[in-house]
Parts: sequence; C-alpha cells; structure tokens
Amino acid sequence: MIKKIGILTSGGDAPGMNAAIRAVTRTAILNEISVVGIMAGYQGLLNGEFNPLTGQSVRGIIQTGGTILRSARCPEFRNVEGRKKGIENLKKEEIDALVVIGGDGTFRGANELAKEYDIPIVGIPGTIDNDIYGTEYTIGYDTCLNTIVSAVDKIRDTGSSHNRIFFVEVMGHESGFIAMNSGLACGADIILIPEQKNQLEKTRHFLAERARQNKSSVIMVAEGVKEGTMAIAEKMKVEFSQFDIRVSVLGYIQRGGSPSARDRILASELGVEAVHALITGEKGIMIGRLYGKMRYEPFTTAIKLHKCADAEFLRIAESIGTYTPTD
Repeated sequence: MIKKIGILTSGGDAPGMNAAIRAVTRTAILNEISVVGIMAGYQGLLNGEFNPLTGQSVRGIIQTGGTILRSARCPEFRNVEGRKKGIENLKKEEIDALVVIGGDGTFRGANELAKEYDIPIVGIPGTIDNDIYGTEYTIGYDTCLNTIVSAVDKIRDTGSSHNRIFFVEVMGHESGFIAMNSGLACGADIILIPEQKNQLEKTRHFLAERARQNKSSVIMVAEGVKEGTMAIAEKMKVEFSQFDIRVSVLGYIQRGGSPSARDRILASELGVEAVHALITGEKGIMIGRLYGKMRYEPFTTAIKLHKCADAEFLRIAESIGTYTPTD
C-alpha cells in the first residue's frame, strides 16, 4: 500500500509541468497519500532535497511556466553508486513510489532505478520536443508551438516590408516535430528537419524557384539539421546574393511562458492518471494519451522506440506554404 509519493521534474523545463505537479499532489491527497516534492530532479534526490507538498502549496501554479521543483543535470545518477544513494534517501524519507516528469533522459534514469530496486515509478512525458514514443502529445509542446507562431508572425511583418528571406531556427535536436508543425501554422515556405537528408539541396532548389519572384519568405529550421542553420544561410547568401537573407534563432523563449489551455488540460489528465496507476499497482511505465485514450507505455519501449516526424505531413505543410510560380 502506497502511503507517500515523491515527485520530481528532470531534463529541460516545459510549460505545463506545474499543472502536472498540481494534479499529482491533489489526486494523491484525495486518496490519503502524502506527497513530497524532490527539488532539482535526480540531483535533489541524491542530495536529499525534499519538501512536503500540500493542496495549498500547489495552489495558483497551474498557469505558471517552468517548474516549481526546478530541474538540473545529474551525471552521478547514471552510475550504480549514484542510484544507490538516491534509493537510500527515498527510504529515509519513507517514500514508497515516484512520479517523474520529463523526457527520454528522465525515463532512462527512472527505468534503471525501477529495475535495480523494484520501486514503483510512473513517468509523465514533459518535453517541448514531443519526441516521446507512446503519446500523441507531450506536456509543453502546444505552448511551444504557440510561442513560435507569435514570434514568426512578427518576423514575417518585417520580412514582408523589406522582401527579406528569414531562416528561423527552432528547437529540436533529433526531432522535427516543432519545426514541422510550427512551420505549418506559420505558413513557412519550406521546413528543414533532422529526419530528412539533403537539406542544403532542398533549400537551394527552393531559392532558385524564388529567384523568379520578389517576395519575402520564411524558412523554418530545426536546430538539429545536420548542415546547421547558420551554415546553410551563409552558403545561400553567396549563391543567391540578390536576396536579403537573415537568420533568427528563437532560442530559450520557446521553453517559457504561461502554458496553453491544451497543455494545462493534458498535464492535469496525465497527473491524475499517474496516481491512479500507482494505486492499482502499476510500475515502470509512462502515462501517455493516444487516440483520445490514456495509454500505459513501459519505460523500456518509451526509451527504445523513436517517434519521428511524419514525412507525409511535412509534404502537406510545404504544399500549402510554398509559393507557386503563378503567385
């Protein structure tokens, strides 16, 4: 019987994490389970940084970005000795189970801890990259897209005024979901993602077509594109000197801000389900939402299988966004 749950956030912060913390805390308390917040992710677990959470302490956080529990990298947790130290601290605090909120790296750590010590652990996918297998959306992804759309709309205003071509770099080291979907929402002319090859040639072909016209363009680029945003832009400046080409890197603005309604709802649903899963004896799983239903995905498959951007969806986005010769 679970009497006390520990909760931590790890990896990159994502809007909606606080909504998940709130949902876990209030659902646990409703089921007469106490909750402890573990500060700074796995580093806080090793350092014994524990703070009790109450219904009052999570009041008024659903609308805030970031994470009230903070996050940090913890290389020590990758070692057996580090994880042993963490489990000893959990025992001292009399914590029976864990809820971890984060992405792939967070779940890898949780999976190792669960295998070595058989402690019940449930994960909630919180990452703006939306690259976790087993769920259609991850917490923070929708807010990130809305932030990008707002920024690119402003960039397009100045681009149109000066007939400039803007390369807009967005986050996504290994996944093109952010670039692909924000590109569709912004009406980007072409979208460059890590999942596809020959990004330089793709850009060259587009600009050759655009040379016949005198219009501004937005080219959306995921930061993980092999050739690199700046390198591609510099080469295009040389080859197409008739264009006024600029680069805008949106950076960490994409992580911040008040979570969207969609992220708040998703985080709340996943947080409630995480507690129910622990109560019913589930362990070593991630809670996802797929095809409108809750889904329990084992950590082993969530971290092993890679969710890739849909090439067909990319084709649709570019068919709508790209200017045709008749424009």
